[in-house]
Amino acid sequence: MGSLVQTSNSPLIPRVRTSHRILDEARVQCRSGVRCRLVEPLKFENGKPSTPALPAGKDPSFLARPQLGNIVSRKNDTRLRIFSGTANPSLSQEIACYMGLELGKINIKRFADGEIYVQLQESVRGCDVYLVQPTCPPANENLMELLIMIDACRRASAKNITAVIPYFGYARADRKTQGRESIAAKLVANLITEAGANRVLACDLHSGQSMGYFDIPVDHVYGQPVVLDYLASKRVCSDDLVVVSPDVGGVARARAFAKKLSDAPLAIVDKRRHGHNVAEVSLQRMLLIAGTISKGAALLHQEGAREVYACTTHAVFSPPAIERLSSGLFQEVIITNTIPVLEKNYFPQLTVLSVANLLGETIWRVHDDCSQKE
Repeated sequence: MGSLVQTSNSPLIPRVRTSHRILDEARVQCRSGVRCRLVEPLKFENGKPSTPALPAGKDPSFLARPQLGNIVSRKNDTRLRIFSGTANPSLSQEIACYMGLELGKINIKRFADGEIYVQLQESVRGCDVYLVQPTCPPANENLMELLIMIDACRRASAKNITAVIPYFGYARADRKTQGRESIAAKLVANLITEAGANRVLACDLHSGQSMGYFDIPVDHVYGQPVVLDYLASKRVCSDDLVVVSPDVGGVARARAFAKKLSDAPLAIVDKRRHGHNVAEVSLQRMLLIAGTISKGAALLHQEGAREVYACTTHAVFSPPAIERLSSGLFQEVIITNTIPVLEKNYFPQLTVLSVANLLGETIWRVHDDCSQKE
């Protein structure tokens, strides 16, 4: 998404980080009014990434509460099933909790030779099935698992199959930059379609053109509202903010982001690539090895920035990203949970925001055949 920079000499508002433990017997209030239990506790403590919680009874500004009639009808809806792959089960559980549903029963295992076995343990005949599986590292393992899940649902006579892919791992290979290269994004889109998916729900694709590679409908949602809601809660004076675009290609996205932050000023960091994962200076949306974003932060500090906040949707965190991000250049690194964060990758400046409500609401709207009013 980019970065926020605080430049004014006016007094800063203290940044409060609230870390909290949620026990496994804790009950979470769902948007639909249904309560459900967490399968596993969130093991975040002080010094580890915090997941900001909204006040009780208050939904994010970009989501609206359903009417009472919708609550009853949705609770009794038996034609909607959600199944989770093994890539990000905690996000799948959060989505199910938000929707007031239970995750479907599914058996996924790997044989000694690496082959994947999938069996649905409940009937999905005539149902709208949603399979939550990001193709995050290990990308090939998780992609193959998704394809086999889709095939299992198709052979079980599911009415509609939607692949919910919070992180689409091959989206960056969306064009040829040199001769004799493959366009892997198109290949993966074909695989998902041929496996039997009727629709794809993706979050923050690398480029919008990737949607055109699918021959089935694609619902593309953005993590921007989740990050904006969190930044609004920090109550930083708008006169102190500058939104920095990762490169020239991200100017439109950064401008839209800045406009929603009280029309904050916009800056652009120039980037010149010399090879894969190698760049001069930049701030980028996807945190891979964090080389360009760290160089960009250093440049911003040289230009007088007091605090630099890195905002990104997908945190891949390939080495040596953690060392660079925790080096002190950033006041806070704000990411979402489209990709699960390993405990070994926690560091004090990290804040993890959940996109479960965003994806859960989108699933309801797709299932109910309705759209957000403009």
